[in-house]
Amino acid sequence: MVHISRPVDGPAPTSRRLFLALTGALAAAPLLAAQQATAATAAKGLDDPAKKEIAMKLVSSAENSSLDWKAQYQYIEDIGDGRGYTAGIIGFCSGTGDMLDLVQLYSDRKPGNVLAKYLPALREVDGTDSHAGLDPNYPKDWRKAAQDTAFQQAQNDERDRVYFNPAVRQGKTDGLRVLGQFAYYDAIVMHGDGTDPTSFRNIRKRALTKAKPPVRGGDETTYLNAFLDARVWAMKQEEAHSDTSRVDTAQRVFLRNGNLDLDPPLNWKVYGDSYHIG
Repeated sequence: MVHISRPVDGPAPTSRRLFLALTGALAAAPLLAAQQATAATAAKGLDDPAKKEIAMKLVSSAENSSLDWKAQYQYIEDIGDGRGYTAGIIGFCSGTGDMLDLVQLYSDRKPGNVLAKYLPALREVDGTDSHAGLDPNYPKDWRKAAQDTAFQQAQNDERDRVYFNPAVRQGKTDGLRVLGQFAYYDAIVMHGDGTDPTSFRNIRKRALTKAKPPVRGGDETTYLNAFLDARVWAMKQEEAHSDTSRVDTAQRVFLRNGNLDLDPPLNWKVYGDSYHIG
């Protein structure tokens, strides 16, 4: 939905003096290494299944005013944002190409499905808000397809390929924990990752002019505030996204609380509605 490089310097060589000072502790080194490895393993990213489930619910609260994200496989409507039909668990749009890619994937996996006949029309309306060739039956057929587990899986896979996996990968590269990875994901969901000024990559670039991410030695909270500032700026460039509550009364709440790992319980608001994950 578009509603749609970074090597780290290695450690400095250990000085001879430090080496001599440590020789008496060599026996403890394996234990220390094991403890560090355990700590690294314990650290969870947004791709941890429990955290990913939280991410899906957070996005669904903003996109569909519901925590039941799996109920959104069948969702479809034109929300009047100039991108044609918006549909499915992540708001695939007929005007931005991601809906076309989704239906193509579904048709590759299950030829002759109920949506396959709309592929020519989806190619024609790509980049526009037109419904030409889709009306009047496309919404009905989308909802029918949504009962098919193959279509549900296709939605999951395209969500991960286009939005979730790139966001988590970039977040980890920047040294961000779960909240930061989610902030990236939510931004890609709404803005896509194209070349326009309000795309995710340019939101991130704007933030980098104000603060350094942890991987560059910056403070994580300071950087995330800069990123959310840039995100709000991008949202306000478009009337359809000018309500910034999904940042102001959700992500910033978690950040102010120091909840960088999105650990429950979580309480937030979007568009004035309150939500809770226990």
